[in-house]
Amino acid sequence: MKTALVIGATGLVGKELVEQLLGDARFGKVIVLVRRATGRSHPKLEEHLVDFNNPGSWRDLVRGDVLFSAMGTTIKKAGSQEAQYKIDYTYQYETARAAAENGVPTYVLVSSAGANARSRIFYSRMKGELEDAVKGLPFSQIRIIQPGILAGDREEFRLGERIGIGVMSVLGHVPGLTAYKPYHATVVARSMINAALHGEGRVRTYKLKDVFRLAGGKV
Repeated sequence: MKTALVIGATGLVGKELVEQLLGDARFGKVIVLVRRATGRSHPKLEEHLVDFNNPGSWRDLVRGDVLFSAMGTTIKKAGSQEAQYKIDYTYQYETARAAAENGVPTYVLVSSAGANARSRIFYSRMKGELEDAVKGLPFSQIRIIQPGILAGDREEFRLGERIGIGVMSVLGHVPGLTAYKPYHATVVARSMINAALHGEGRVRTYKLKDVFRLAGGKV
């Protein structure tokens, strides 16, 4: 059985991912590195409260078979672009680097549709820069998931996101635009697990409708 490592375990996708991993017989242990307690208890779950600003204090914990990276925030919650960049890029990259140095063979990242290091849009550029950076790390397999707008039960209310989900739900029924319908956290989490366990090639990126197919086991 495999050991899964998860960062972002208290977020929308991360919480669902942990639940699915705990129920998956192919994984014997699920190690989560979090800034605040998940409140979850399970025989397979090993939880570590860490300070991501101090990699030296937790770097040795990042050992296992697969690192699932699902960390992320918003500018509103972070307070500034600089603070968001630290969470969405720096923390995730430092964890990925620690995993690669510790011999973790597989890395799975939740990115975003439109990620591009040359984008003029801050969020898309940040996601693209992270994708490019982790591709340079010596993992045996790198899987990048690029879903569209996410749907699910968040702890905080996001008006703009709710409006976006409503609009995209309607557009998702329009022929040719089905790939743009909202992506529920359960679908993204399932696609991450399938990506980690299947597929060929060192680096694979799953975009929009590919994520739905991946969640259904079509890798």
